[in-house]
Amino acid sequence: MSDLFSPASHSSEEDTRLSAARQWLSGQTGYDATSLRAASADASFRRYFRLDRQAPTSGCAILMDAPPQKEPLEPFLRVGQILRDAGLRAPQVYAQDAELGFLLLEDFGQQTFLQHLSQTITQDPHGRMARPLYARAWRALIQAQCYSLQAPLSLTGLPAYDRERLMQEMALFPEWYLQHHLQISLSEADRDRLQQVFDRLSERALSQLQVIVHRDFHSRNLMVLEDAEDLGILDFQDAVIGPVTYDLVSLLRDAYVAWPEPVQIDWAARYWQEARARAIGLPDDFGRFYRDFEFMGLQRHLKVLGIFARLSIRDGKHGYLQDIPRVLGYAKMVAERYDELGPLARLLQRASGTVPQTHYTF
Repeated sequence: MSDLFSPASHSSEEDTRLSAARQWLSGQTGYDATSLRAASADASFRRYFRLDRQAPTSGCAILMDAPPQKEPLEPFLRVGQILRDAGLRAPQVYAQDAELGFLLLEDFGQQTFLQHLSQTITQDPHGRMARPLYARAWRALIQAQCYSLQAPLSLTGLPAYDRERLMQEMALFPEWYLQHHLQISLSEADRDRLQQVFDRLSERALSQLQVIVHRDFHSRNLMVLEDAEDLGILDFQDAVIGPVTYDLVSLLRDAYVAWPEPVQIDWAARYWQEARARAIGLPDDFGRFYRDFEFMGLQRHLKVLGIFARLSIRDGKHGYLQDIPRVLGYAKMVAERYDELGPLARLLQRASGTVPQTHYTF
């Protein structure tokens, strides 16, 4: 979940769905349909509403509105059950109608990981106060990864994060970020060199241990729960089987909050040590693991640059543009660090009008 939305912005289609949701809720025992109010929306077609539960049950529930022709519920239901089977906190499902595209879900409250961090991050530049919270997150990753290795049959049906999918995602970068957003046209030679980098990033990703991957394991999709040490996990319906470093880099090189690289390295090393202690097959050498982490992150950040540009240009969701400089900074840092990524580094420098910087390496 991400952007809060205004009811005034609803289209006629959305208003029709809201009326249908109220009618559906009227048939559900134990919920006050008249209390329905906006909770949040995300970058997809899904929307979320909060409503009160009726006595004797207290508290709230979440209504997910997912137009079935655009956002079918089956992946959400399947992956949510996998996460719960792994011992993680995906929201419980109270009621569902897949044909209409409505779910009633457990309410994890209103404090995302990002909102929790925003209260302290200015006083915590080195992440000392934040580290216990991040440790809970990377331990949840380890738990999910262990489960996916121990019970692989439970993941049957999840798509593979294969070369085709990786390439399709990276193709968003030249099309939407360079061409449509920055109005930069690439020569045939530029495209050939960029494709070589894409090939290298894809090869590196596919050479890693393959586990369950959330795909958006970051500060807007993790909830700090008042009643437990667990973290609530949201927006998991696009899960795949893919590279073991993908979710970690989503967490530590988040598009919405940035930590200094020494902090990222420290937390990546702690994850690496704990995951190896749980017999997850990571490289023995941390330097090799960190390079996997960096190359995976670069693939993700190229995709995100394209998606953020597309959300603005095609969908009118301009708020994501403010996060582009952070994502671009991650991409440039990695591209400038490794000689084999030089063509991309030069393209990013050309796009941003900057010069190479000095960064950590192993």
